[in-house]
Amino acid sequence: MAKEGVEKAEETEQMIEKEASKEPAEGGGGDGSHRLGDAQEMRAVVLAGFGGLNKLRLSRKAMPEPQDGELKIRVKACGLNFIDLMVRQGNIDNPPKTPLVPGFECSGIVEALGDSVKGYEIGDRVMAFVNYNAWAEVVCTPVEFVYKIPEDMSFSEAAAFPMNFVTAYMMLFEVANLREGMSVLVHSAGGGVGQAVAQLCSTVPNVTVFGTASTFKHEAIKDSVTHLFDRNADYVQEVKRISAEGVDIVLDCLCGDNTGKGLSLLKPLGTYILYGSSNMVTGETKSFFSFAKSWWQVEKVNPIKLYEENKVIAGFSLLNLLFKQGRAGLIRGVVDKLLGLYNQKKIKPVVDSLWALEEVKEAMQRIHDRGNIGKLILDVEKTPTPLMANDSTETSEAGEEEEDHEGDSENKERMPFIQ
Repeated sequence: MAKEGVEKAEETEQMIEKEASKEPAEGGGGDGSHRLGDAQEMRAVVLAGFGGLNKLRLSRKAMPEPQDGELKIRVKACGLNFIDLMVRQGNIDNPPKTPLVPGFECSGIVEALGDSVKGYEIGDRVMAFVNYNAWAEVVCTPVEFVYKIPEDMSFSEAAAFPMNFVTAYMMLFEVANLREGMSVLVHSAGGGVGQAVAQLCSTVPNVTVFGTASTFKHEAIKDSVTHLFDRNADYVQEVKRISAEGVDIVLDCLCGDNTGKGLSLLKPLGTYILYGSSNMVTGETKSFFSFAKSWWQVEKVNPIKLYEENKVIAGFSLLNLLFKQGRAGLIRGVVDKLLGLYNQKKIKPVVDSLWALEEVKEAMQRIHDRGNIGKLILDVEKTPTPLMANDSTETSEAGEEEEDHEGDSENKERMPFIQ
């Protein structure tokens, strides 16, 4: 048994070295770049402090080793989510101390096992939730947050799978109890969660999906939803024109005045679920004005009114459920169901684009501008384009905050934010 384990370890190391040899030895995005210095170092995206894009740096950090109950994963791909923008700005409750490595999900190959880990072997292809630290070449995470992936699922698809599909499934089936013949309104229908919601709704007969999205996305996603509206239009009247009674489920990632609009659209026994607050993010850095405006636009919920109208209002945070409320067992059951649907070809992650670690600023900008259709992925092995490589600075001291340079101002001018 021990001999078999050693052979497996050697096989995996050969696999990793083979993959690394495909990339340039220096300046590129390959696994081998960190081997030029200390063999125990790795590349990672570090957030030096809360604020704008200039707070992100590609740095070298000490490579982690698995503790008891953890797996060490050689990362192939990482997922980017809107929550990552809010983390960068410090626009979340109880933000962690900086410097930190962002990111909550990744995929890759098991490289080492901590004590007491069972059910996994070195060389397994996996996807995982990580409580920060995902945007790096190597991560360690408890075994309860790790899942084996199907052979025909790519690493980029696997990195696009956990956050989006688990969030969509939990809201639809665990919170709102989606059933045949119901109707769903989902905002940001072209995003990763929006597309996951649309696909999961298609697995239930006669479900009507109303979606809002930027007009330029409509052609690409028109087949995934039943009725599609411009995100800036009066979607309340449009929905009521089609369905006078409203809808059974509202999935709101916007917050602000959309909360009241969503509640007004609910049928009796309908469920409104808040799972994000992207309206609070209007600029590159945290804005008290945007926060206050969004907060004051939220309709004050009157329990008596909910009682009289037979409506349900709920909230959902997958990260809190996993890392603060200890529901990893529940999530594993959901992942098993989702992988079953994937194997049946009923769902498939929509990957918008792949970005090198050096291109994280541009990737974040694309999410901020709502330019993505599906999920943005950081591909650890991808070589950055020359322009983007020049935009990001690699530092030798992980987490060291640098002063703003003229280049940063040029980047902001080249990549304007929507105000």
